[in-house]
Order: sequence, then structure tokens, then C-alpha cells
Amino acid sequence: MKVAVTGSSGLIGTALAAGLRDDGHEVLRLVRGETTGPGTVRWDPLAERDGLDPGSLDGVTAVVHLAGAGVAGKRWTASYQAEIRDSRVRGTRTLVRALTAMATPPGVLLSGSAIGWYGDTGGREVTEASPAGSGFLAEVVRDWEAAAAEAAVAGIRVAMLRSGVVLSPRGGILGRLLPLFRLGLGGKIGSGSQVMSWIGLSEWVAAARFLLDRDEVSGPVNLTTPNPVTNADFTSALAAAVHRPALMAVPVPAVKLAVGGVSSDILSSARVLPRRLLDAGYRFQHPDIAGALAAELG
Repeated sequence: MKVAVTGSSGLIGTALAAGLRDDGHEVLRLVRGETTGPGTVRWDPLAERDGLDPGSLDGVTAVVHLAGAGVAGKRWTASYQAEIRDSRVRGTRTLVRALTAMATPPGVLLSGSAIGWYGDTGGREVTEASPAGSGFLAEVVRDWEAAAAEAAVAGIRVAMLRSGVVLSPRGGILGRLLPLFRLGLGGKIGSGSQVMSWIGLSEWVAAARFLLDRDEVSGPVNLTTPNPVTNADFTSALAAAVHRPALMAVPVPAVKLAVGGVSSDILSSARVLPRRLLDAGYRFQHPDIAGALAAELG
């Protein structure tokens, strides 16, 4: 299988590309800068009409689209919110335009998405059948998925990967919190009752690989484990994993100041279940938070 991957230099894309190569597949990286060899193709995600040459994708049989401006580490100013939206919606349109113009389009497009679709549900259980929520992220995800769905006109199977909080010591929430917890300075956020829907990075890669081969699965798929946890439970598990106490209670304003836009993942509360992944037969390697943290921290 020859798989084109956008966002291949990011946390998830790097792990996915490595996993695909380890499985013996050819990976074609779509990059915005200078190409670095035969395994890379240059594209401009924001140039919707001519940002990617369809001919450069000849032989590609599957695509995993993960490109998008990071939501962590920057203030969500009006201009940065526009960048978050454009990088996802316009970038997806650019990719889909090229895919649908190929002489032989790929069989499948796994397009990045997020559980931000559901908004803050107050901890209420939701599945892929649940309607979109409200707010900035929900609106971005709605338009992001709509842009990806256009690839179906060329007979491409499209699955939208609604990722939960991806846990890895190399980035994201876990990467930011880990140094504090190792110093014994970690603690629950506010009341700690908010529900976090999560997935380990290695589990994410395994689930994506599973979906590449499942011709019967299209549409939205929640990439979360079956066991969401409260912030208090996550705090306790992380403290135990690094063998440190977690006695503090961190005020909400301090979290927003420390971690920027990613605070939405920590402070919102949504119990997102992977109904379609389970129905397709996927078996989680690390469905519980303690086991997943142990696996990711190595």
C-alpha cells in the first residue's frame, strides 16, 4: 500500500508514518516546505485550486490527512482562530480537489477530525450518531468534515477521525503536564469533575491502521477509548504513573494561562464513546487510563 500523509511532521503524523513503514508500506509525505527526496511532495494547503498537483500522487492507494495549525501553545486570538479554521477547511478542500482530479483516485481517505464536534456536553454520553454541539471548535469540525466528504464524489471511501485527547509524553496535554507532575506540582483542575475522552498515541495509530483496511467503515469514527475519565481520575492515574503525589487543585484561570488553547480539552466535559470502532471489531490494546499511561511512558 502506498499511503500519502499530510501533517506527517506532527505528533500523530510522525508516529503514523513510522508505523506504516514498519508494516512495509510506502509513505509519501506531503510537506509545505522544500521537498527532501523521492518520498516527499510539496503542497500549499491554502491554495485551494492549484495547491497540489494530482499527478504527484500517482500510485497512491490511501491518504491520511492530518494537517492543521496546532490548537495548543498559542492564544486563541481572532487571527489565530482564523488560522486554525483555514488550515483545516481550506487545506482539506485543496487535498480533496487534487484527489478527485486523479486519473485513479485512492480507495480511502482518512481525514482528521475531532471530538470538538460534540462541544461541551456536560459529561453526557455521546456517540457518532449524536448531533453537533455549539461553539468555535464544533463549527470548525462541522465544516472540516463537510470538506472531506466531497471526496466521495470520486468513489473514495471517506472516514473522519474524531480524535479525543491524544496522550503522548512527546506533546499535547500529557507532554505539557508531565514535567509538573514529575516535580510533584500536578493536581486536578478546578473541581476535577469534567470528563475527558482520550486515547493513547500508540492506540490511535493502531486504530487508524485498522480503519485503512475496513472497506465497510465510512463517515465519522470516534478515536477515543471506551473508558473516558474525570479530570480527577486522570490526575490520580498520572501521579501514580510517575510515583509522585498530586495534592494540588489548580485554579481554572491558571490553566488557561499555562496551556493556551489546549485548555479547551482539559476544561470541557464530554463522554465520547467509540461505538463505530467497536462495532467494526476493533479491540483496544490499552482501554484503561492506567495501562495506557504505562504504555506511553514506557
